Amino acid sequence: MSRIGKKPVDIPKGVDITINGPTVTVKGKLGELTRTFPAAMTIAKEAETLVVSRPNDERQNRALHGLSRALLANMVLGVSVGFSKTLLIEGVGYRCAKKGNDLEFSLGYSHPIVIPPPPGIQFESPKPTELTIRGIDKEAVGQVAANIRLLRKPEPYKGKGIRYSDERIKRKAGKTGAKK
Repeated sequence: MSRIGKKPVDIPKGVDITINGPTVTVKGKLGELTRTFPAAMTIAKEAETLVVSRPNDERQNRALHGLSRALLANMVLGVSVGFSKTLLIEGVGYRCAKKGNDLEFSLGYSHPIVIPPPPGIQFESPKPTELTIRGIDKEAVGQVAANIRLLRKPEPYKGKGIRYSDERIKRKAGKTGAKK
């Protein structure tokens, strides 16, 4: 049995959950999320917890059991607390600035790059070299952060580029030069 799938999901105060067959809607103080789960998984509300169960031990159902429980837990956590990712920008002249809701990046290209926020995502830039992405959908926050990181991936020699705040860049030694 899946260790993750067996764990019940605690429902915090102020979170309302509606189960309509395979579709689950979670409402909280930060917003509302809806997701349709595989029909084989059974989601039940028991007191102050949600329990995900599977019909049998087939390989596909075992895989979907833990996945469904993890997605459900992320929905509950997202509408009650929210998710965030912090990106750091390193390099001479590399920076980002908030223009209205959009972000404008200067990353050494011949033009600035403007990124509008997708629905449900907020950008914060407390410093020109730091960016925080916030939202209630963990998947969307991670995807937006990955797309922004792809604008200028960190390089291994000087570490210039956009990286996650908890990411470590493996540094390489540069050329040693000709010796006379």
